[in-house]
Amino acid sequence: MEYSPAAEPASPAVDRRLLVSYDNYAAAQRAVDTLSDAGFPVENSAIIGSDLRLEETVTGRLTNGRAALTGLVSGAVFGLIVGMFLGLFTSTTTSFFGLVLWSILWGAVAGAAFGFVGHAFTGGTRDFSSRSSIVAGRYDVLVASAMLDQAQALLQGGVRPADTVVLQRPPSAGPATPPVTTPVTPPSPVSGDTAPQADLRTDAERADARDEDARDEEVRDEEARDEAGLSRGRRM
Repeated sequence: MEYSPAAEPASPAVDRRLLVSYDNYAAAQRAVDTLSDAGFPVENSAIIGSDLRLEETVTGRLTNGRAALTGLVSGAVFGLIVGMFLGLFTSTTTSFFGLVLWSILWGAVAGAAFGFVGHAFTGGTRDFSSRSSIVAGRYDVLVASAMLDQAQALLQGGVRPADTVVLQRPPSAGPATPPVTTPVTPPSPVSGDTAPQADLRTDAERADARDEDARDEEVRDEEARDEAGLSRGRRM
């Protein structure tokens, strides 16, 4: 009967909860090791790195001579390994050491040549040596939800290293709480004569009222002029 991997039922996903977070991987590793030493089933735990970033540490300036020297060392080590392997098939000790020395020599010469030529072809676009690594901003230690209380008790009872920095747990996602708004109370109406009166007249009515006021003012001016004329006539 032929076995098919597709026929195997998929294992259910493990519900893991956050136990503790650290700013470096060594501290997270020590936390899991503490749980393991206490007999905790660590197969139900996991270390997850978040905020991954690439860090390249520059180790120094790289010139053609330094590139050749680095290639020389690498070639010599490779030649030593090859020479010792080939020396196993020799019959005398002298032949063994002679083969190893020649392998180291040729390996060093070839490595130096390749290192020099390889760096010379870059045209000075990368005149430095460096080491690259991928690191995380935080490392979360997760355990199965059913064993969270047990893991917390074991971890709190252990000895914490001096260089361990425990990060705060991120806030759990929950239902959004609507902001509390304060009801605005409308201003109370002013009673009595101080209350402003709304003008409910139409534009035409307001225009007629302005014209009538203008005519009344003209009549008052004429009456004032007539009275002034009569007063001068009496004095004469």
